[in-house]
Amino acid sequence: MFTKILIANRGEIACRVAATARKMGIKTVAVYSEADADAKHVAVCDEAVLIGPAAAKESYLCADKIIAVALATGAQAIHPGYGFLSENSDFADACVAAGLVFIGPPASSIRAMGSKSAAKALMEKADVPLVPGYHGENQDADFLQLEADKMGYPVLLKASAGGGGKGMRVIEKSSAFKAALASCKREAISSFGDDRVLAEKYLQRPRHIEIQVFADTHGNCVYLFERDCSVQRRHQKVLEEAPAPGMTAERRAAMGEAAVAAARAVGYVGAGTVEFIANQDGSFYFMEMNTRLQVEHPVTEMITGTDLVEWQLRVAAGEPLPLQQHQLKIHGHAIEARIYAENPEKGFLPSIGTLRHLRTPSAVTFELGGEAAAGVPAAVRIDSGVRGGDTISPFYDPMIAKLIVWGEDRAEALARMAQALSEYQIVGLATNIAFLKRLIESQPFAGADLDTGLIERNAAALFPPPQPVTLPALALVAVALVSSEKSAASDPFADTSGWRMNGVLQRTLQFADAALENAPAQPLTVAYRPDGWDIRLGAESVAAILCAHDAHDLTLKLDGRVVRGSVVRDADMFHVFSGGSHVALNYNDPLAHAGAAEVDGGRLTAPMPGKVVAVLVEKGQQVKKGEPLVIMEAMKMEHTIAAPGDGMVEDVLYAVGDQVADGAPLLAFKQA
Repeated sequence: MFTKILIANRGEIACRVAATARKMGIKTVAVYSEADADAKHVAVCDEAVLIGPAAAKESYLCADKIIAVALATGAQAIHPGYGFLSENSDFADACVAAGLVFIGPPASSIRAMGSKSAAKALMEKADVPLVPGYHGENQDADFLQLEADKMGYPVLLKASAGGGGKGMRVIEKSSAFKAALASCKREAISSFGDDRVLAEKYLQRPRHIEIQVFADTHGNCVYLFERDCSVQRRHQKVLEEAPAPGMTAERRAAMGEAAVAAARAVGYVGAGTVEFIANQDGSFYFMEMNTRLQVEHPVTEMITGTDLVEWQLRVAAGEPLPLQQHQLKIHGHAIEARIYAENPEKGFLPSIGTLRHLRTPSAVTFELGGEAAAGVPAAVRIDSGVRGGDTISPFYDPMIAKLIVWGEDRAEALARMAQALSEYQIVGLATNIAFLKRLIESQPFAGADLDTGLIERNAAALFPPPQPVTLPALALVAVALVSSEKSAASDPFADTSGWRMNGVLQRTLQFADAALENAPAQPLTVAYRPDGWDIRLGAESVAAILCAHDAHDLTLKLDGRVVRGSVVRDADMFHVFSGGSHVALNYNDPLAHAGAAEVDGGRLTAPMPGKVVAVLVEKGQQVKKGEPLVIMEAMKMEHTIAAPGDGMVEDVLYAVGDQVADGAPLLAFKQA
């Protein structure tokens, strides 16, 4: 077994690999960029070496730098994690040439499956069913459009060298083909350095089911059952679960054996995932093979009691697989939710900022590769690469953590996930936590009515209009505020308890719902009493008594009813977590200086930091509402800025290739 390995990655997966290595007594070397100098993965490894600036192409994608660090630190092997260099066959070859073990498949396997087109040709020879489509080398736009027209719309364009939803577009009609193709190619070249695409018939209401395979150098190859990854947004996974709901034993065996056959066909070694697109009738088609560990591997670990990173290390060291196919069993049900710094209400735009408050669900006791004393896995597991106070930057993927739960059955796992999401608290940036909770509790997901269009099909229920802030939530924040003002000073004129010799102190606090644009402040009247406060909002009132207050946590009695919650103040914004909900309130402090500058409504601004990749209009051009004006790229995804109404472009303020800051005006626009 190795005594020291280098982890050629960052964030959650680097921390995940380090945890298993530590358990096995293996020393770890971290590499980091300038942006990650204080990152968690740097802290949890035994050694850490700076390899370059923030941009991945100058740090985490620099194979020569990483190999040099491995040799200099005495590492015997390199674990690539996922993303970055994990599926780079040249990097795998370079590791071997330098005398290092690449903890992954042979470079030949990566090459065979690295191109979606080549992989589909290989599967076709092996009689694995394929979705109708064009997987050839001809990339002429007119030719590809003709092939798409033959298939019939909708058609799916995919980057041939891609994954993770990058460089992927669904095209509904022929007239939209070339614009979508150009966008797809731009995103593909940015993400993978290869702009080749393939075109396939887009299946209606398909499910995305993948099979975890594992092979060693002794000729053994097994499948560790399936994961259902159907729930996606922008072709990227949101929820994953194992086993797949509704899977029959016969279908599981057929898909598992097909996945093993695919792995054997390319001489595979290590952890890999064979992905299938499945119809509602149970038929399935090969989609692609990911020649690495997957983000969603924890759900497989939870239902099989395995540590797949440990398996990777043992296989890479030349050991046989720890278990054979007949020894692998499914126990219970596991669900994973990806906690992202993003705003679902704004098209899932990534959010950038600092985790100024972070509280995770309780009972995080899962042990990798082990089981609890009662003989079952623990209920909740969190895999994360960040800590409170860390910053989510624009340079890398905005995932904060993976929340994984286990239950004896799917119903129990669903209940535990809903509870865990209710306990998750983050302040400092937008997250998808509330959206995930609505998704988990939605009838389609709870009822296992799954397909890749679930989110879009149920948008009305998953994106409900904001509800008015409740009086209990306002009472929590009001009590938190007035309680924090109490002074221990002996000067009676400095006392803030509200005591008056004659009469009752009455104050008006003004809070505005941050979820509503330009929401007016709501006047909340607080009348002080010896044992508490009378709190009034319009015609509604409640008597509040503070029962307990510990840091952010409060327990109140509101007209005798016990209400618990947490209140976190972030400058003039109060965040209230109570009953599984999160409300953000802007506090109109009468003592603070007003003076926020008005935003020039005639300027269209960047929704996030990024790069301008296309300017589609000119100064003086007349445009119609919804017409695309500028395309930005951020975090390897494209975002289109469209005209808010009919009007004229008065000025274009940035050119293609320019980097722009969050909120930067991109164009001056005059509405008709």
